[in-house]
Amino acid sequence: MQEYLFLTGLVLKQTASGEYDRRVVLLTKERGKVVAFARGARRQGNRLAAATNTFAFGTFKLYPGREAYTMDDAEIKNYFPELMADFEGAYYGTYFAEIADYYARENNDERAMLGLLYQSLRALTVPALPRPLVRTIFECKAIAVNGEYPGAPVEKELSESARYALNYIGTSRIEKLYTFTVTEEVLREMQGVAKEYCDRFMHHHFKSLEILETLC
Repeated sequence: MQEYLFLTGLVLKQTASGEYDRRVVLLTKERGKVVAFARGARRQGNRLAAATNTFAFGTFKLYPGREAYTMDDAEIKNYFPELMADFEGAYYGTYFAEIADYYARENNDERAMLGLLYQSLRALTVPALPRPLVRTIFECKAIAVNGEYPGAPVEKELSESARYALNYIGTSRIEKLYTFTVTEEVLREMQGVAKEYCDRFMHHHFKSLEILETLC
């Protein structure tokens, strides 16, 4: 009898496979990044159609194969419909998911990255939080989760507010990340540092970033 696994996670991306199937990349609490196939998920009315959309978060019932898992069922707690209906918001979220996909590994402890991604997607739906600030916080914290974030650069001239915010991002709990706003001037300083760190620590071309930067 086939042994199933129940994994809590979020769909980072999905692509078509065959005539009616979907291939999904999941970031999970228990197994890190995993690949799963959902048979028939592209058929109209299929019960796995919505559960295999990007950003779907919940518990996935999978059984293992030689090279990938097969998704049998899912209980989704959040589909992030606000982002799916918002062109700009969707690209911010896709960019965040690409960074998580870049950093995450199979069988690694990726609970921090999963938590960061989930909280950041939620932050994108809050009107009071400027999305460029959410992006800057996410970029810096993703680098910190990967163990590379050096905090505010000592050699760079920054305002006290920007320096405090950059150090706060590195040391705060993920649940407390999106609890502040800054002036536009301070945000520009933070964005400059975030870009410098992304160039230094992420040696990757993110496709969604190209589109995102034409929108913002």
